[in-house]
Amino acid sequence: MTGMSGRRSTGGLPSGSGVEIFEAHYAGEPGAGWEIERPQSALVRLARDGALRGRVLDVGCGSGDNALMIAEHGLETTGVDAAPSGIDLARRKARERGLDVRFLVWDGLALPDLGERFDTVVDVGFFHCFTPADRPAVAASIGAVVPSGGRYFLMCWSDREPGTWGPHRISGRDIEAAFADGWRIDSLEPADLEVAFPPGTVRAWQAAMTRL
Repeated sequence: MTGMSGRRSTGGLPSGSGVEIFEAHYAGEPGAGWEIERPQSALVRLARDGALRGRVLDVGCGSGDNALMIAEHGLETTGVDAAPSGIDLARRKARERGLDVRFLVWDGLALPDLGERFDTVVDVGFFHCFTPADRPAVAASIGAVVPSGGRYFLMCWSDREPGTWGPHRISGRDIEAAFADGWRIDSLEPADLEVAFPPGTVRAWQAAMTRL
């Protein structure tokens, strides 16, 4: 679940970008703790309820479990991540399961460079990787690829989660501020984000938004 790099990426990972942490994990270094080897239950429920539709983009897709689940529901799905090893894992899973999912090594801040539009964007653990100063760029990148009426589903760590380990803690007001321009927030609710370390979940926000 990462997207920080030097724009579209097929090679170099710039020093200090943060993506090297994710790349090391997907390349085999243990201990990161966010990969649960299955799709997030909250996202599975959205797919089952028909909330995801049309062409779907999973931004910061990691090793692809959420994107693969979405494709299993018959939706045209693209997953992007800045960590090449994560994308390699995702492509291997797609081949093993016989699923036609496009996975690209790509910077989530350069989504307009894809030259495409998506009816639905899902974000599980991408937005919370960024500092407050960078969040407007995240919102602008996502907004550029979602047409009017398109939807964005966000899950991120909440400021209600104690401690300091892990990504940035996000408040409800942070989300509202980042997506105040050009979006309607349809719902913003406390949620459980599943993780691979005890107790198995962290306190999160789950938001659904519509592009104006």
